[in-house]
Amino acid sequence: MKIENVKPADIEKRSFEIITEILEETDVDVDPRYAHIIKRCIHTSADFDYARTMFFSEGVEQKIASVIKSGGYIVTDTKMALSGINKKRIEAYGGKVLCFIGDEDVAAAAKDRGLTRSYVSMEKAADLDRPAVFVIGNAPTALIAICELFEAGKLKPEAVVGAPVGFVNVVAAKKLLIDSGIPCIVPRGRKGGSNIAAAIINAVQYNM
Repeated sequence: MKIENVKPADIEKRSFEIITEILEETDVDVDPRYAHIIKRCIHTSADFDYARTMFFSEGVEQKIASVIKSGGYIVTDTKMALSGINKKRIEAYGGKVLCFIGDEDVAAAAKDRGLTRSYVSMEKAADLDRPAVFVIGNAPTALIAICELFEAGKLKPEAVVGAPVGFVNVVAAKKLLIDSGIPCIVPRGRKGGSNIAAAIINAVQYNM
């Protein structure tokens, strides 16, 4: 295989060209409305399964963009997702990216109640004073908490990126989110991760 001579500034552009070329050789019908998000997930992971598994609620990208433009919050379940999200545009609109997973009160409550910190951190986020998008890249219990709080009328997420990765309750939690009626973007199945969750939010930002 021949080594391509690609300038450092052009590597990302060339990567997306290759992704597009490979997708065109497959039988996958990528919805053009969401191609930029799907391709960024593939770019982040080199995994073309995301072309087949992604679920998008109608109008969900517009809802996420609206929260960003209105100076709302992006709430993550991991420091890794928080680190991966490009914050410049969010902060330029007056918004913030938040993660409560390491807060002492969250850790103490989780231990006392026998719950995960991810679950309790979503409860803490229910008290936020601005519209919020929840970006979940690790813990299915965070998705379960969001859905239960929503059902109880204690939380009204503007949208959720539901991309936990793993085996225990991951598929079930994603289905719970999809069935909840909350606007969401979900890579169905076991795959996902904080890098994918962050990539989805970044793809929305870069398309605004």
